[in-house]
Amino acid sequence: MPATLQAPEVDDPARWAAEARDMLHTALVAHGAVLVRGLDLRTPGDVAAVLGKLGVEPVVEKEAFAPRQRHSPGVHSSSAWPPNQPMCMHHELSYALGFPQVLLFACLSEPTTGGTIGLADSADVLRALPHALTDRFEQAGWLLTRSYNGEIGATVAEAFGTDDRDEVERYCDAHAIAYAWQPDGGLRTEQRRSAVVRHPADGQRCWFNQIAFLNEWTLAPEVREYLVDEYGSGGLPFNTRYGDGEAIGEDVVRTINSAYAQRTVSLPWRAGDLLVIDNIRTAHSREAYEGPRDVVVAMAAPNGPDTCSPTIEV
Repeated sequence: MPATLQAPEVDDPARWAAEARDMLHTALVAHGAVLVRGLDLRTPGDVAAVLGKLGVEPVVEKEAFAPRQRHSPGVHSSSAWPPNQPMCMHHELSYALGFPQVLLFACLSEPTTGGTIGLADSADVLRALPHALTDRFEQAGWLLTRSYNGEIGATVAEAFGTDDRDEVERYCDAHAIAYAWQPDGGLRTEQRRSAVVRHPADGQRCWFNQIAFLNEWTLAPEVREYLVDEYGSGGLPFNTRYGDGEAIGEDVVRTINSAYAQRTVSLPWRAGDLLVIDNIRTAHSREAYEGPRDVVVAMAAPNGPDTCSPTIEV
């Protein structure tokens, strides 16, 4: 379970965050996630003010897989994802070289039903998975393939912050992303990443990736069937493979998702809640929901080349 802190009645959440910064850090190191109740966060500006007092650098999101609204540096809306579809376990931007190490989720309004956030310890998940499976991924890594078609998922401009081909290509070259422009103007990319990394604080091996979340077999059957019919198996908006290029079977995806499910702690939202997550140690998910739900996401503490070591070279 994450640590739970009850903030005293305050009229300035940012001031409380500044005073509680060391306590929050200690709890985050010990538990991997900290739920703060009682801050009465109401606007994205409140979240930005809290982020500014925690002493961490905001992350400018690149390579988003779904559109977001940007409220301020590092502060965004939740990813545009159908409310009737769950968002499976993942680590935010684990396929990007500059992923955030710290996430803040703030609930401005809670859903009518559902919409709980799930948390799972990545080191526990790694230990639970079959050794043959994790050994293969640890040795070969994993591949993420993306097809930007302007219809499903983030557009080129939304993912890279520009649709200028030269700038997109420079970004891809600098971040180990292979790319190919398509005759219709679309873009296809491929990137190989580590599936297991060592946590920078204690060296613990963590299952850190989006192998299952971005794989075709995690999609609802009717959604997968539609996308394959529309774009072909090689043109899906996103898909994952073993690092050597071999397809990942449905059984493997089920095994990974089952390991997550057996180790998931679910937290119902209350309006005003703040949840701080160690993005390397803790995976997160979102249930389907009904009714209004407004959760703001802040990303911080960008990963550097010497911060989080992969267990393979990519």
